[in-house]
Amino acid sequence: MLAAHADWSIDPRKRWIAVARQTGTRWSLAAPGLVGDPGTLLQRLRSEAGGGPVALGVDFPIGVPRAYAVGQPDRDFPDFLRRTATLPDFFRVCSTLDELSRERPFYPARGVKGMTRLSHAAALGLDDANGLSRLCDRATGERPAGAPLFWTLGANQTGKAAIAAWRDMLLPALAGRQTLLMWPFDGPFRSLLAPGSIALAETYPAEAMRHLGITLRGSKRRQSDRMSAIPMLHAAMARLAVEPDAGMDAAITEGFGADAAGEDRFDCMLGVLCVINVLGRNRPDTAPDDWWVQRWEGWVLGQTARPVMRAPHIDLL
Repeated sequence: MLAAHADWSIDPRKRWIAVARQTGTRWSLAAPGLVGDPGTLLQRLRSEAGGGPVALGVDFPIGVPRAYAVGQPDRDFPDFLRRTATLPDFFRVCSTLDELSRERPFYPARGVKGMTRLSHAAALGLDDANGLSRLCDRATGERPAGAPLFWTLGANQTGKAAIAAWRDMLLPALAGRQTLLMWPFDGPFRSLLAPGSIALAETYPAEAMRHLGITLRGSKRRQSDRMSAIPMLHAAMARLAVEPDAGMDAAITEGFGADAAGEDRFDCMLGVLCVINVLGRNRPDTAPDDWWVQRWEGWVLGQTARPVMRAPHIDLL
């Protein structure tokens, strides 16, 4: 089996992946590398697994908000994702509110004076700005809120990463009828790991750090602050029977480098440890028993903390 995690970005130079190979009860973890061509990533991982399953974590959204899903003709998010291939403007980011629609939801293309998430939500026919967020995007008692899916401006946004991942990696895989199973829509994560399959799950580095008992003094954007976590990283790997190879050991020792991609390499290492932690049954591989979460919104792998703000109740039609 392979366990892997890809830290995603709209910028190919900031897309990094860490891969671990299971041998018996232990894992060998290689140094992070660039993702490369997203259209061939899944096939490359499948080939590297040599017929074994691949447990792949990614830090882009896999799902859409329930308020947006209401009225969609699809059975669930995977069906919806397949249909986006037939919507020519779905991935084209809107410059103005007038361009927004359910079939073109990403906004804004650039900063515009007076723009708000409330106006974004209203243009999509949602009651308020909360409708832009999935349940797992909301703040918990353990971490701050994540960014709404369709918002594409600023450092704290996931919209552009979602566009790049859905359009350039997931849709080609689905069109090619590759064995790609998406958690939680296709079932509990560990149950998806059949020979030759790739099980895909959403992760969140800030969540993974809490699962692994890792804290930072300062910011993960600073090399010196990442280096402060070295003893905790080694302790987490020892608990999980993960052995870093020489390249990964060197990367950890130097705080994943002084360049701007250091935090991305750090995040992909946290992500693969999060995946291994769930495979080892230290965290749940299921999502909350909520119809919208299970069919449309998705969830963050291993998360147990519930949002401090409850999601709006929406009747099933």
